[in-house]
Amino acid sequence: MAAVTRSYRIRAYPNAAQQRMLDRWFGASRWLWNTALGIRCEAYRHYQMKLTGTDLSKWLTQWKKTEGHEWLAAVPATCLTQCLRDQDTAFQNFFAKRAKYPAFKSKTTTGSLRFQGLSLSWPGELKLPKLGRLKLAESLPDVAKPDMATLKRDGAGYYFVTFSAEVNIELLPVTNRMIGVDLGLAHLATLSSGEKVENPRFLKRSRKKLAQQQRCLARRKKGSKRRARQRQRVAKLHTKVANQRNTSIHNLTTRLIREFDLIAIEDLNVKGMARGLFSKSMHDVAFGEFRRQLTYKAAWYGRTVIAVDRWYPSSKTCSKCQHKLDEMRLDQREWTCPKCGANHDRDENAALNILAAAMHQIDGRDGRDLLVEDEDPCTVDRLAQVSAVEARNGQRYASGMDREHVS
Repeated sequence: MAAVTRSYRIRAYPNAAQQRMLDRWFGASRWLWNTALGIRCEAYRHYQMKLTGTDLSKWLTQWKKTEGHEWLAAVPATCLTQCLRDQDTAFQNFFAKRAKYPAFKSKTTTGSLRFQGLSLSWPGELKLPKLGRLKLAESLPDVAKPDMATLKRDGAGYYFVTFSAEVNIELLPVTNRMIGVDLGLAHLATLSSGEKVENPRFLKRSRKKLAQQQRCLARRKKGSKRRARQRQRVAKLHTKVANQRNTSIHNLTTRLIREFDLIAIEDLNVKGMARGLFSKSMHDVAFGEFRRQLTYKAAWYGRTVIAVDRWYPSSKTCSKCQHKLDEMRLDQREWTCPKCGANHDRDENAALNILAAAMHQIDGRDGRDLLVEDEDPCTVDRLAQVSAVEARNGQRYASGMDREHVS
């Protein structure tokens, strides 16, 4: 059993009265953020004073008693206090060069509130202060009561409750299987076993309907209620595409984690590829999300994910004799090795080479050894020397150790 911090995101369904109340709360949180940010900027610009959230919380207490700002008292105090703390964190990230300078928030359909010290009947239902019981799409999981929960509303107008909790996850049993994965646009993933996972292209399927709704949005008068409703329709389409993509990637990564002890992938430059000719397709296929999910699931369930150097020529290197072609066009999907005569599928050959390169990394060999064209020991022989259990632990066992008793 491994203790990990897991995040949960559950759909919430507030009633009409609760939605109206949340609209006011989101507006109050946005007003406090913008007011506090303006005071901080002016104080530093004119007096070189560095105010903190603690300083501004004293002002907040006075604002609640000031005529014209009594509506601040209707918002849960923890939500407003947490807003100032989040602004402190935003400034800390800026000075640490992890983020840009905190910006003012505009009036949009999105919003978030963070609640502390929740009054919960755990698990099963959620009761928020001054809001009452909140209907959820599913029962809360059987985890320890979290210290903080966030209620969010996205651009499509959907409400979600998010929180993190520490849970115990049981490691998956050893399967003694390894796989190499080559990602691409023609196929989402090609496995070294020969299996090819089709690219669902969810964005391309919805492109016609999305373009129609976006043209309708462009004709709406800015600031009108019809434009606001149309903007929400466009946001719902984008949300649907994103949910379909995430579900597809979750299904694939979960299957790989359950079936294989070691998974070898390429260390792709996703940001650079997303700026190229096929940028829209690159964003649609979500290589970065695939690797992110695969990495954290492997850490949870005791699997190993190895990323091979992005400069390793996996596509144009023969997986049989390690002969490397000088050049290969992108539209060349099959090729024959001029040295050994082996006929290769481009993606399947790349997946085999990725797996072999990962085995060489575990074995402690330099990846450049794969490019030598002399009588190098066959890759298959090298794979046989490294068991899946060794790959799972990331090291070679002593030659005299009985591997059958390793768990």
